[in-house]
Amino acid sequence: MPRHLYSRVVPQPREAMSEMMPTVYQSDLFIPRYRPISRGRWELRVVPMNMAPGYWTMSALVENMAVLLRDRQSWMSTTPLEIESQEIGVHLARGHVLIYGMGMGWSALASALQDAVTAVTVVEFDPDVIALHEELDLAAQLPEAARVKLKIVQGDAYAYVPDRPVDLLMPDIWLPMLNDGRVDEVRQMQANVQAGAIYFWGQELEIARHAVAAGHALDDDGIAAAIAGMGLPLVGPEHPGYTEKLVAAARRWLRDRWLPGSTPPW
Repeated sequence: MPRHLYSRVVPQPREAMSEMMPTVYQSDLFIPRYRPISRGRWELRVVPMNMAPGYWTMSALVENMAVLLRDRQSWMSTTPLEIESQEIGVHLARGHVLIYGMGMGWSALASALQDAVTAVTVVEFDPDVIALHEELDLAAQLPEAARVKLKIVQGDAYAYVPDRPVDLLMPDIWLPMLNDGRVDEVRQMQANVQAGAIYFWGQELEIARHAVAAGHALDDDGIAAAIAGMGLPLVGPEHPGYTEKLVAAARRWLRDRWLPGSTPPW
């Protein structure tokens, strides 16, 4: 599957990719320092400077952007798109957080730094990714109180059964931003986990697609109705500005990816 060297599989956003005065991207979450490293089919590179799109914000200049590649093709990166599409889950994290997919590792570290989080378990399928992170040792950049919350295990996200209650499940195992079976896949995960809450990668786009397909407006009530129809304990709407961010992400990325039979809202 073709993909841009420094981001996952996404179309280009609607706005022009070149601005005369580009903004330097900054996040309020902890983003670790990365260094080049490789293990098996995986390689981590650091790009000194690159323009990259956001999930709901305009393109921005990213300094020291880390990129995780498999067979020289990008799977994840520390772009605004990647960070914005996970940051709400991190901000709402509490108790025992279960993350599916190690990826860049930053969301696990940022979750461990949240005061309301007591433990973070990361389930990663690929042993080479685990080995890469063991050598990289990003957790060494955390204070001890956060570092001891982290646990990485090798396992299958579709079959893993936790040995303790999970307060928040955050699956992020997909390469494309959208796939038509994602909600069903998350339901399968939840059947094994029974998490108190869920935040999955790309959920804003899925909520928008399901809301429009059901004839709901993309407002607070329509979003709530769509989530109820999914039958999953999704978090996000309680986060400030969630509806506006969801609509902005949908406008930028959905284009022709609405569910069959839907009438696009714009």
